[in-house]
Amino acid sequence: MPSVTVKLYSVFFKFLLKHRLQNRIQTPFDDNNPFGVTSRPEESVVAANPTFTDGVATKDIHIDTLTSLSVRIFLPETSLAGSDSKTQSRVRVKTSSNKPSSDPDSGSSPVDANHNFDPLQHPLRRNSYGPSVAVKTSTAAAAEQTLRRSSYGGSIDSEGLNLKQEGGVYRGYSPLIDNKNQICRKLPVILQFHGGGFVSGSNDSVANDFFCRRIAKLCDVIVIAVGYRLAPENRYPAAFEDGLKVLNWLGKQANLAECTKSLGTSRNGSDLHRHIVDAFGASMVEPWLAAHGDPSRCVLLGVSCGANIADYVARKAVEAGKLLDPVKVVAQVLMYPFFIGSVPTHSEIKLANSYFYDKAMCILAWKLFLPEEEFSLDHPAANPLIPGREPPLRFMPPTLTVVAEHDWMRDRAIAYSEELRKVNVDAPVLEYKDAVHEFATLDMLLKTPQAQACAEDIAIWVKKYISLRGHEFSY
Repeated sequence: MPSVTVKLYSVFFKFLLKHRLQNRIQTPFDDNNPFGVTSRPEESVVAANPTFTDGVATKDIHIDTLTSLSVRIFLPETSLAGSDSKTQSRVRVKTSSNKPSSDPDSGSSPVDANHNFDPLQHPLRRNSYGPSVAVKTSTAAAAEQTLRRSSYGGSIDSEGLNLKQEGGVYRGYSPLIDNKNQICRKLPVILQFHGGGFVSGSNDSVANDFFCRRIAKLCDVIVIAVGYRLAPENRYPAAFEDGLKVLNWLGKQANLAECTKSLGTSRNGSDLHRHIVDAFGASMVEPWLAAHGDPSRCVLLGVSCGANIADYVARKAVEAGKLLDPVKVVAQVLMYPFFIGSVPTHSEIKLANSYFYDKAMCILAWKLFLPEEEFSLDHPAANPLIPGREPPLRFMPPTLTVVAEHDWMRDRAIAYSEELRKVNVDAPVLEYKDAVHEFATLDMLLKTPQAQACAEDIAIWVKKYISLRGHEFSY
């Protein structure tokens, strides 16, 4: 059974959530609310940090000016590592320290067994939400300074690595996508959709930022956390359309990057940093993705209601086929999906009043998300098991489903996974004992052994499909 602390926090959590949901049910365009917009309580968020202070650099991008759709990109520092041993040796520096330090989430150490210091494993390990926990040695500091470079006049290294601007506004990593000598690796991309019942949560919240950093390190991938529109201001299908729009944006970025490379090879050096802009000037090359992203190895990861969005996007990707090139969705991860239906399952009856998110509150969230004239617990967005859904399940990508023992939604998620396996889709289920809904992504549970184990299990399975060597584990 969950601990006493979890039980007490669940009672408090459910009280606040119920109060917030009930306050959001209001008639739009009335005298007190002329614009039909609800007030949402402030959520603790983390500012983007474009430097590799704790192993992952982040930046926020608004990709649609009409809907304010935004994404947060999580770039692990392993993207800077050379792909061959010769490049690695040029940036490896000896250090006298014989005490290796490591990051608990990444499982890697900046000092290897031969006591060689690797400046690409950042010597300053800092908690994102607290003070520094390690101090640089003089050798480490010198090694890091050697790697600092700025396209606006900072210190320059021979490899073309651009990490920091010394005298300007932007003080983050900014790769030169046309520089053939820079140290960079192409990494798979994970599109992540946060939870919150379609009515709360954000891609830059403290909990989501922590989770995405963990996944970026363990999976060695670029994570793109999607800040989709929330209900009741934006009802179905707004959040689903936002998810698909980000997938299309990822493909557009890949094509723009290829255009930039073509211009770079056909023009003189002064034009190497030319930006490609579309007809309306609303889209530009995103340098992190252009230098390090490999959209042909794209994974969808959804948390709770985000899993519903991921499943929808996966279906649309199957329908689009080669029209999405060069983007290819190779797998998806559904973490305790927000599924429901009119005919209750065994877990929906037994665990209807379960921890954190009980069934009554989730039905309330669905009423806020679905248009009034379309409300049904068997709506395609809510129930994946209704007959006649397109495309056929046999074309779906490999799907990992994560469920919790004390979650009333577990049975329907397991049933969906079983339907996928019936048509020979790789669709394993990971069930965690004594776990509750959002046990691996909720703020107070993120540092529990179960949450860490879940992230590691996801990484092991995902690597089977993002490995450059084919369908095998990549360590």
